[in-house]
Amino acid sequence: MKSRKIKVGLAEDNLEFCQILQEFLESNGEIEVVGAAHDGVKALEMVRIIPMDILLLDMIMPKIDGIGVLERLRNLKSRPKVIIFSAFGHEEMTRKAVELGADYFIVKPFDLEILAQRIKETCGQKSITPIVKARINREMEVEKDISNILQKLQIPPHFKGYSYLRKAILLCIQDPSMVNEVTKRLYPQIAEEYNSTRHRVERSMRFAIETAWSRGDVEYLHQVMGYAIDEKKGKPTNVSFIAKIADRIRLESKFKA
Repeated sequence: MKSRKIKVGLAEDNLEFCQILQEFLESNGEIEVVGAAHDGVKALEMVRIIPMDILLLDMIMPKIDGIGVLERLRNLKSRPKVIIFSAFGHEEMTRKAVELGADYFIVKPFDLEILAQRIKETCGQKSITPIVKARINREMEVEKDISNILQKLQIPPHFKGYSYLRKAILLCIQDPSMVNEVTKRLYPQIAEEYNSTRHRVERSMRFAIETAWSRGDVEYLHQVMGYAIDEKKGKPTNVSFIAKIADRIRLESKFKA
């Protein structure tokens, strides 16, 4: 018997990104986009009129922002699951969204494949077990911590190097051995996921790190990097940058546990 598709509503004010999301999700055989809205008021109207399993809601929206939409959704008798996404991973904002009923919080820019996976895990045909839910929550916290550090280092989120570094740090947290196989495993895996090349990934990371060093808070950068600095250039290498942040977050996660 063929399973029912997951019905998804989009609330995103960036028309181009909304179109990209819609085309990608509709290419997935298990997901159907049933509506799209480009401001908070229209998003609420869409949820009231169109039956859906999950709403993808941007935090920054015209007229009513994501938090305002969540507050109003609480008054509905029947409401969809909600995945919030935002370009900023502020802890207070995340906590507020979860308190208001958001089921997941993902920081832009994100991998569309990961988003599709989160949609299926959150409201797919299979129910989420406590173990899976705990894993999702841990991954969400780690992704948020990585984004917070990169943003404090003033690496612009629209840089390709930002996305590559964030992915590399996440992979090295999950599998520390990848730090020792950067050119053989890490760069090629990221290049494959982002439809790029190993050399472009490496160069984009380098540019992002140099940007952080030239425009960021040097004190904070030294605080994060410690002594993992290339003495000749005065900047951390790609490997040391990735490894240092991965180690830092892994250590902090142990204290939180």
